[in-house]
This record gives sequence, structure tokens and C-alpha cells, in this order.
Amino acid sequence: MSYEHLNSFERKAIYYRHNSGESYRSIGRLLNRHHTTIMREVKRNKPPYYTYFDESAEDLAAERRKKPRHAKKFANKTLYQHVVHKLQEGWSPDAIAGRLKKNHPNDKGECVSHETIYQWVIKDYQVGGGLYKALPKRHKKRKKQRKYGDLRGKIKNRVSIHERPNVVEKRSRIGDWEGDLVEGKKGSGYIITHVDRATKYLMAQKIENKTAELFNKATISMFITLDTSKRLTLTLDNGKEFSLFNKLENRLNMDIYFADPYCSWQRGTNENTNGLIRRYFPKKTDFSTITDNELQEVVNKINSRPRKILDYQTPEEVFLLDSL
Repeated sequence: MSYEHLNSFERKAIYYRHNSGESYRSIGRLLNRHHTTIMREVKRNKPPYYTYFDESAEDLAAERRKKPRHAKKFANKTLYQHVVHKLQEGWSPDAIAGRLKKNHPNDKGECVSHETIYQWVIKDYQVGGGLYKALPKRHKKRKKQRKYGDLRGKIKNRVSIHERPNVVEKRSRIGDWEGDLVEGKKGSGYIITHVDRATKYLMAQKIENKTAELFNKATISMFITLDTSKRLTLTLDNGKEFSLFNKLENRLNMDIYFADPYCSWQRGTNENTNGLIRRYFPKKTDFSTITDNELQEVVNKINSRPRKILDYQTPEEVFLLDSL
């Protein structure tokens, strides 16, 4: 058996075969490696509930080889504590690394790569820590929705998303929104979410039930505070709670469009943001126990997370400062 470092080809083989359910012994025989080498490679580079990725493992291995064997675990404790705090705030390793680089472009001592952050998380896990729980989990693969037509009926006078101006699709301006509802435990209420397509800026408010009247009242209270240049269009799905959209258009001077039935991907910005909200309020959460202040705290956290697509600015910075 060989005892040299695993190479990228071997890690690629481990990735495909381990994630398809093949045993460590079987992979070891294929690569002429002891099965404990394969097992150690996977466990060293994969916290629980997360997939082993060959590319991430390769990066982590390279980082380990670059560092002296007896180097201190964390040369900059302040930096490490900052990373831990941001992980606990819901930031991804990429967001943390990208923002540090943006804030300290000429000071490498205040920066850290996302690969190193993953390595810190893995080391923390190996000594019994729980930092891995702060990492974004992989999304479950969505089942394809079968189309039986719109079972909820058509909204009268709705305007199709296909009639929406092309500029909305380009995400080149602030003021084009996507709206939806997040449902709590049965009978406990809903959270209305509105997300700006370009900046990912979120507004949210609780309602007791999803009547069109309550939806309109809450939506108007959120949008009416914005400058008219920041409330141009709103795209919704086909729920009956949106049936009084004409009143919204008249009150807010916004053009409202409707996605095709069963095409949630047409409102992908909103769907992804709802996923972030679910990290704080999982399915079957009793929304009646959540205060308005608690919801706003979550909204603030989401709006304060740097996004790679915004050059590691936050949605709040881009939206409020018009720095798109």
C-alpha cells in the first residue's frame, strides 16, 4: 500500500464513489490505499450532515501542507473570534472572507480565506465543537411539481410575468420586488416577505391570516415609507391573498405582475430569501409567539449579510445608499 499524500485524481474518485454509497474498503482497493486512509480523508474534511467535496478537501490539504507542523492553531485570535461571531450570525465562510478582504485590501494579516475558515470549522468539530452547525446546509432537492393547471383559479385581470419590462429581468435598477408569504404552524399566522431583485433587500411583516385585505394593509405599510423611485414593480404568485392587487397598484403606484402557476423559480430571489428566514424560523414554527421586534432582528441580520453578487456589500448598504 502507498502512504503518499492523496492526489486530486484520488480525491475525485473518493468524491464520486463515497457519495454514491460505496464502502471505504471498496474505494481503498480501487486506489490501492488502506481503507482507513479513505475513512480518515472523508472524516477529516467533512463535518456531519454535509457532503465530502473533493475540491474543498484539496484546498484544505494544501492549506495544511503550507503551515508548519507545530504552528500555533490560530495566529490571530481576534480574527478567529471575529470569524466565529460572523458564522454564528449566519454568514457563510465565503461572505466572511470576501468582506474581510474588501475592508482590509492591503492588510493580509486581517484577512483569511474561506478554505481556512472551513478548516477551522473542521478542527473545531474534531475537538467536539459545534461550529459546523452554523454552516449553511445543503438544500434538499425539490421534487418536480406536476402541473394540473391552476387549481386555485385565475386572479381576475392579472398581468402575466411575460409582460414585465425587460429591465426587470436584468436586475440593473433598484425598485423591482418579489413578494410571497411564509407559513407558520397551522393557525399561527404568516410572514409577508418582499425582496428587491437587484439588491436582495428584504422587508417583512407578520399577519394573522392570509386574506387579501390583510396582505394589502401590511404591504402598503411597508412600501409607503419608500421613495417612489424604489417601488416600481412587484411580482407575485397566484394565491388568492393577492387577488386585490389593483388596490395595491393604485395606492402605491406600482405595476404588479404574476408568475406562471407552479413556477416558483420565476421568483427565485424571494424563494431564496424565504430559505434564509427558515433558518431562524423553521417549518411548523408557532408564529404567534414571535414578536415584531424578533422578526425585525432577523430581517436586519439578513440585510446585513454581505453577498458575493453585490461585491461583498450588504443588501442594506446597496439599497439605502443607491450603490448598485
